[in-house]
Amino acid sequence: MPDVQGNVSGIRQSVLTMLTEIYDIVIPTGQAITTELAETLSRLTTQLNREIAIYINRRGQIVSVAIGDNSTVTLPENAGRRSTQKLSGIRCIHTHPHGDSELSNLDVTSLKKMRFDLMAALGVDDGKPVAISFGFISGLVTDSNIQVQTVGPLDMADFIALDLNYLINQISRNLADDSKTTSNLIEAERAILTGLEQDKGWEIADSLHELGQLAETAGAEVVGVLSQKRSKPDPTYFIGRGKIAEIGHLCQEVNADLVIFDDELSPAQQRNIEQTLGRKVLDRTALILDIFAQRARTHEGKLQVELAQLRYNLPRLGGQGLVLSRLGGGIGTRGPGETKLEVDRRRIRARISDIEQAIDQLGKQRNLHRQKRQEARIPNVALVGYTNSGKSTLLNTLTAAGVLAEDKLFATLDPTTRKINLPGNQETLITDTVGFIQKLPHQLIAAFRATLEEVVQADLLLHVIDASHPRHQEQSDAVFQVLRELKAAEKPLITVFNKVDKIDNPHELERLLRHPDSVAISARNNTGILDLLNLICNSLQQRMTELTLLIPYQESGLMSRLYDTGTGIITEYIPPGIRVKVSLPPAEIHAYTKYIVGESSDD
Repeated sequence: MPDVQGNVSGIRQSVLTMLTEIYDIVIPTGQAITTELAETLSRLTTQLNREIAIYINRRGQIVSVAIGDNSTVTLPENAGRRSTQKLSGIRCIHTHPHGDSELSNLDVTSLKKMRFDLMAALGVDDGKPVAISFGFISGLVTDSNIQVQTVGPLDMADFIALDLNYLINQISRNLADDSKTTSNLIEAERAILTGLEQDKGWEIADSLHELGQLAETAGAEVVGVLSQKRSKPDPTYFIGRGKIAEIGHLCQEVNADLVIFDDELSPAQQRNIEQTLGRKVLDRTALILDIFAQRARTHEGKLQVELAQLRYNLPRLGGQGLVLSRLGGGIGTRGPGETKLEVDRRRIRARISDIEQAIDQLGKQRNLHRQKRQEARIPNVALVGYTNSGKSTLLNTLTAAGVLAEDKLFATLDPTTRKINLPGNQETLITDTVGFIQKLPHQLIAAFRATLEEVVQADLLLHVIDASHPRHQEQSDAVFQVLRELKAAEKPLITVFNKVDKIDNPHELERLLRHPDSVAISARNNTGILDLLNLICNSLQQRMTELTLLIPYQESGLMSRLYDTGTGIITEYIPPGIRVKVSLPPAEIHAYTKYIVGESSDD
């Protein structure tokens, strides 16, 4: 009969017999622990007021049981294999008698030394399991520098639902990759793209091409593309069980470790697909959130990305979605919110509340700056458009702003405002905003609402369109869909057809310019920029009404307000008062109605 190891002095024989019987419990393959085993360990831990540790091999057999004191347990030497690039094939689960499941420094050191598949700490209170945390080796920089990732605390249901085989395969793959490249951080993940072809929206080939650009922007290497034609998504597997099986075969053929879907998956669909494929699964929303996490630079931008990530992941915290696809590192795990994906719903909701309050405070500060600009009566023009349409390049051309402009989707994220002088020396502020995209996640629109208020508050919108793109009309429709969500679709707008240097057909350019209030430019080559500036100037002037006023001398104090609110002021002093020619915005005209006169009036 196997022995109970460790500090067994003072333990009654009947209790030792119960500890020995633990060896008879078998855990199903691929499952970390069973409810029966967790309850048995908890009951004995409270009875003894000592830590208990067990070793379990990958066949689910318990190969060692050890007893410690009330604060630690000496782990027996692991008989399994142990090398730098391989795991031992053994997982260690031990108890903490006082309810705290947090891994200690000694636990982490043992994990590294023994190369355990998993090190878990089970918090026990009053004979019952209350929470569990676990750690695993996530990467290898050098033989002596081992990276460890911890998860938890979790409730027992989540830990029992953990797909252990998938996790061990991911860890093993990372360690094997690290042995070749020294660091797995520089190796691109190999992704397969898949989508659903429906009789609406974009052509599936175009949409998947754009998804490929997003994947490459995030740092993945696209190694395969598959699509399925269905009238509506399958509620269990989105694209159907048969197509999922086909993707599984393709993953094996091309050694893919990531599958990206072109639409947002429900938590259940994502969980089902991950269980079937045994690989990480992302949807379009998670991919865009990952890109935003990489691109955010300002404090506000990072907060907004974290808020969107938390809102997206909150409904995915139940069951295996908590740990299956978020522990291997890489795309979908980056950003300020990555350490929050494994905490419970209560803590995540509390974090969401904190971030919302912080963003609201930043929004109030932004409103103060905006009020100062409005008091200065400087018009504000906002650049909007599909991602990679050339907005940042246009801002650099107009203002020498020096913002990042790359031929990538979402090359810039944080808004930038600069001052320009229009023809006639009229000062104007121009703001570059985040690019839009089809199927833009609602979490991002909600999280970036404070930033996107620059669009709502702008006096004029410049809708920048990549005229050379074959789907520029569909891109334009996607932009207007977001503008409608922001309730900004009715604002004055100039359509700017950019990248016309890539259009060879003059008839196509002529057709585009039939669009009202439009101009053709090449921001990179500085073509058509003067025409754009003149159009902006005329559009802003059209919003002003030119009036002639006669202000009595005893009310000359009104002149100060006129200089604040009007433009193009010309004054003439005549016996009845001050005759003023001025251009006023519509909102200011009512204050001067009784002073309006004809141009030639002298009384």
